[in-house]
Amino acid sequence: MNKIEKMIKELCPNGVEWKKLGEVVEILDNQRVPISKEKRKTGIYPYYGANGIVDFIDNYIFDGVYLLVGEDGTVMNTDKSPVLTWTSGKIWVNNHAHVLKEKSPLMLRFLYFVMQTLDISPYVRGLPPKLNQKNLVNIQIPVPPLAVQAEIVKILDNFTELTAELTAELTARKKQYEYYRDKLLSFDNILKRGGVIKKLGEVSKIIRGASPRPINKYITDKADGMPWIKIGDVKTENKYITETKEKITLNGVQKSKIVNVGDFILSNSMSFGRPYISKIKGCIHDGWLSISKFEKYLLSDFLYYSLTTSWIQQSFKQNASSGTVQNLNINIVKDVNIPIPPLEVQQEIVDILDKFESMCNSLVEGLPAEIEARKKQYEYYRDKLLSFTN
Repeated sequence: MNKIEKMIKELCPNGVEWKKLGEVVEILDNQRVPISKEKRKTGIYPYYGANGIVDFIDNYIFDGVYLLVGEDGTVMNTDKSPVLTWTSGKIWVNNHAHVLKEKSPLMLRFLYFVMQTLDISPYVRGLPPKLNQKNLVNIQIPVPPLAVQAEIVKILDNFTELTAELTAELTARKKQYEYYRDKLLSFDNILKRGGVIKKLGEVSKIIRGASPRPINKYITDKADGMPWIKIGDVKTENKYITETKEKITLNGVQKSKIVNVGDFILSNSMSFGRPYISKIKGCIHDGWLSISKFEKYLLSDFLYYSLTTSWIQQSFKQNASSGTVQNLNINIVKDVNIPIPPLEVQQEIVDILDKFESMCNSLVEGLPAEIEARKKQYEYYRDKLLSFTN
């Protein structure tokens, strides 16, 4: 920080100059070309939209280094900064992302870091939100001397490079974890260890949720309300459901389905087949399936790991895709084969996978914790380095 402060004091004693974005970058939006999904031909070149890569196609329209800024849809992150994508090489961009190219006196990489710190909400209009080019070009950007920009980029790139290395290592470990999980839970391994293979519907109760309608009529803030479990209450990486944002009335409970502590729920549409274990008593709508009464045959954690194996997830995907609309119905889940070894073998496998899974996914230990710490450190120094007075 001392070096940066000294450089700024020497090179711009009157303060850092601010300019409109349109003055300091080239905007290549007129070169963008959208292609409908039906007309795209599969290839090796990334096809970008507002939020990153949406496909790989057989041709490109840009070749170089570019900063993409989301134009419509999800144009802002939760901190109101713009949605940004750093790209290099041969790419195709549709009309949902602005294409920015470097122009003196502003380094594109410096702009990438600066824009992460900006609140662009004053420039976003309409529903759905849109950051049109007319407003984009008026965003105010600090433009310190190139030497200052280069020094800041060097510091921040060191942070992002380390985070990228840790992320790559975590990805490798997750693949390793998935390999051993599938191997430990393979039918051959379970049968060798005195197990059997049964249909999930033979060893558990599976039902579909139900929703009182119109749901708004049954939402309540009263203490006696029942937790109302929605898709938005869980994250893909979570294992447990611990809380909900809303509750429904006791009358609404009568028109829904109850899940108890320890029951499983699976989404039967959208990101279908992902299992969650409920740590609360609540109600589920018809976008969920519940699995209960399996305790005689299966430990809860063993069932969880079994349902996440690659072949069961692939089975869900293939069978749910057989109709015109992807949907994971009760019969598909009932018919899936589950390995069932003796309970002591189940516990042994769970203990092994718990340690491996924690190393890969825990936010309080292992690589995820290190990555989270590095991200916070990066954000701290980024904000400090780029806090120029306007």
